[in-house]
Amino acid sequence: MTDSLVARIEDAATNERAIRFVTATGPDSYDVDRVTWAELHRDARSWAAALQRRGRGIKPGDHVAILGPTSRHLVTALQATWLTGATVLVLPLPMRLASIDEFVAQTRARIRAADSVVVLADSSLAEFLDPQPGDPPIVLFDEIAKAAPVIARKYRRPPDDPESLAILQFTSGSTSEPKGVMLPHRCVIANLDAVRHSAGLRVQSDVMMSWLPLYHDMGLIGFLILPMITGTDLVLAAPQDFLSAPSRWVQWMSDFHATVSAGPNFAYALAARAMSRLHGLDLSAWRVALNGAEPVDPETVEAFAVAGARHGLRAGAVFPAFGMAEVTIGGTFPVPGTGIQLDVVDRRVLETDRFAAPVAAGAPDARTLVRLGRPLPGLEIRIVDPGSGELMEEREAGELEIRGTSVTTGYYKQPEATAAAFHDGWLRTGDLAYLVDGELVICGRLKDVIIVGGRNVFPEDVERACAKIDGVRAGNVIAFGTERRPGRAREHLVVVAETKSDDVDPVRDEVSARVTDAVGVPPEVVLVRAGTLPKTSSGKLQRSLCKDQYLEAALDRV
Repeated sequence: MTDSLVARIEDAATNERAIRFVTATGPDSYDVDRVTWAELHRDARSWAAALQRRGRGIKPGDHVAILGPTSRHLVTALQATWLTGATVLVLPLPMRLASIDEFVAQTRARIRAADSVVVLADSSLAEFLDPQPGDPPIVLFDEIAKAAPVIARKYRRPPDDPESLAILQFTSGSTSEPKGVMLPHRCVIANLDAVRHSAGLRVQSDVMMSWLPLYHDMGLIGFLILPMITGTDLVLAAPQDFLSAPSRWVQWMSDFHATVSAGPNFAYALAARAMSRLHGLDLSAWRVALNGAEPVDPETVEAFAVAGARHGLRAGAVFPAFGMAEVTIGGTFPVPGTGIQLDVVDRRVLETDRFAAPVAAGAPDARTLVRLGRPLPGLEIRIVDPGSGELMEEREAGELEIRGTSVTTGYYKQPEATAAAFHDGWLRTGDLAYLVDGELVICGRLKDVIIVGGRNVFPEDVERACAKIDGVRAGNVIAFGTERRPGRAREHLVVVAETKSDDVDPVRDEVSARVTDAVGVPPEVVLVRAGTLPKTSSGKLQRSLCKDQYLEAALDRV
């Protein structure tokens, strides 16, 4: 089969399977717009014809920025752009309106950094673009939709070019400034073919369901392009509909008998709480519940499995995986149906010797980590010493490196960043990890490890220790270390947590006690107002920016 999205889209648009656009209309109600992939493709061809004939015309090699909420128009615009041979850049939405000025600045920076020739936008969001001299023209979805039927027959199909860029995916910026990851057609096709094989996707009978944002790689590539190029049934909702009422996710899974879905770890925590209050769900069809995009917490997965069991969810459905934008989307997958597999190690030995020494569950200083499966077909992984590059043995922790058919060709117009990202042809991920029986285990991010008294303290352990404290907003805790200060013999551990409590002293004391018990290091605790911790456009906490704000006394302290 060809390594072109256009050819794969055309092949998939020959059956009657469909994409269902689900829009919440109330707490317990929603509308459904069912569109077959064939109907969507006909619309996209018309839009492509309109884009090709507008102004100078969109042509192969052009970069097109797209801004819009999850909708039929947005999906049509995405496919239409590929049908012209152009590259897609999906812009993040202004989810946090409190920082609208920052959103406008970041959006303009992305548009210009990508050399976009045009911005396709939903009319409801066009005002946020605030065009300035030198910015590319803005074309509204409604304008394209109006012009498209008139010139639909004038569409000119571009030649297939596996090496041309299909997607310019900006990284989330959780650890650094966002960079444009270049993903040619061949990388996208290679990775999605591997995902389809490793997840055991059943095109004829599976129903995929997603509320993930389409400006994030897991939502765009894993849960839109994959069904689009295979013709698999898809139920698509907007992220804001899930975030405003997390119970909707599991309700839609039940109502549509969906079989495959995904979300970051925090979403499963919200779903577990929602399922404990709901009745009458049928989740027996759900067979792949992919957990990725952020560290997988074993307790969260266990709570999700227990809460779902009373609704027919099989324990084997949980599917912890590893992926990143630089490998297109999927990196390692477990065997479908096996559920969560854990590795319990001695935390002290891991921190001091960077060796994952197995211990019994419940042993003193035990740390439970999640196995994330083996590399997808076409990919190889290895663990190396982050300093020397020397290959590490099994259970020795070092930097994860990846190479293979779906690894990015580099960062757009950033040759220095591209060169720094590779080591002897292997992509340096920046993740601290080890291997067990060929399976990947992630310990944390190398840049985020806090070195205290010769130990490597992982911020994830600190943040997880605070997850169930009354007065602390779950999932809104950031831990980091600062450089030594006068009078301090070691690096200083800081914990910044959001709170809604008016009585902050007991909350601060409890955070300090829990963290000290968990990692043996007493922290400085900083409580801030709800909704003020810095996050990326995809909702990931930004440790480095939070640290900067702490050092600059810019945190909104309670």
